[in-house]
Amino acid sequence: MTLRTGLLLLPSRPVPEMAALVARAEALGYDDVWLADERFFREVYAILSVFAQSTRRVRLGPCVTDPYSRHPALTAMAIATLDEIAGGRAVLGFGAGVSGLAELGIDSSRSATAIREGIDLVRRLLAGETVTVKGEQISFHNGRLDWAPARAGIPIYVASQRAAGCRVAGRVADGAIMQGALAEPLVRFLRDTVHGAAREAGRDPARIELVARLNTCIHDDRKAARDVMRPTLVRSLASQRRDFFTFVTAGLTVPGRLAEKLRGLTYTHDVALLRALAPEIPDEFVDACTLTGPPAVVASEVVRLARSGISQVMIYPLAVEGGLETTVERFQREVMPLVRRELHG
Repeated sequence: MTLRTGLLLLPSRPVPEMAALVARAEALGYDDVWLADERFFREVYAILSVFAQSTRRVRLGPCVTDPYSRHPALTAMAIATLDEIAGGRAVLGFGAGVSGLAELGIDSSRSATAIREGIDLVRRLLAGETVTVKGEQISFHNGRLDWAPARAGIPIYVASQRAAGCRVAGRVADGAIMQGALAEPLVRFLRDTVHGAAREAGRDPARIELVARLNTCIHDDRKAARDVMRPTLVRSLASQRRDFFTFVTAGLTVPGRLAEKLRGLTYTHDVALLRALAPEIPDEFVDACTLTGPPAVVASEVVRLARSGISQVMIYPLAVEGGLETTVERFQREVMPLVRRELHG
């Protein structure tokens, strides 16, 4: 049983610092490094190109880019350029996105259709085709890439926490990414939805990588780790304030008082706003969607994920003290040896 490990970073730090951390992550044994295409931080493809110069083995890609703020034809151009710079190590994370869409005046309705049409256009352009298409969401007229990409088959992953997006992954993508896929009902939802759509499309479900994208804090004091995680749960809940889909699917009920406060909060990285509601996030919400606590506790959850069909655990690191590097190090040095021992004996 092979389990890949991925590292997700937010482009919120100086680029040289991030490049050094990515080089360290490669040395520690991470398989993939993903960079959030998050408005309005540093530009994702510029930084990924720097990462390509400071690494030799890890795969590199955005997690995720969307079909709205950047036309899929420009995404095809960007990911093919990154793949050339990285010597064939690019991967593309594609999803509906949420950050910056309101500021840019973008209507992201019918996102599953936009993702599906966007992936089709990206693949055709990478294959060297001249494309004219007028889809329901994506249009492109008599265009092509004016150079030959090194690889037509750059892996494409769909990131979604909704059934429609997961079905797109099963039908057309190389992998499916779900944020917070830790509690067993969430893992089952991801696996069954993606695999069911793959079978309907005549594809082999075993060939589609299932990725659990999990906020992670390794710390011997689990309460302290949970407290670090609570503001991130506020952001996740706020982004789903219409129906709290992920949390309801996990079997949780958002307390009424908290739900009312969340409905007045938009998606934000404002730490003060997130921390104001953090104390109201119950422990069971943290434990259902994030990896927190001592190495043995985290390892047991990772083992369960692997045995449930998850192919990659992608961590977004947080730390109680010492910077996020602490979690990046401890996950590979202390958690993964326990995982491998349990899975392989």
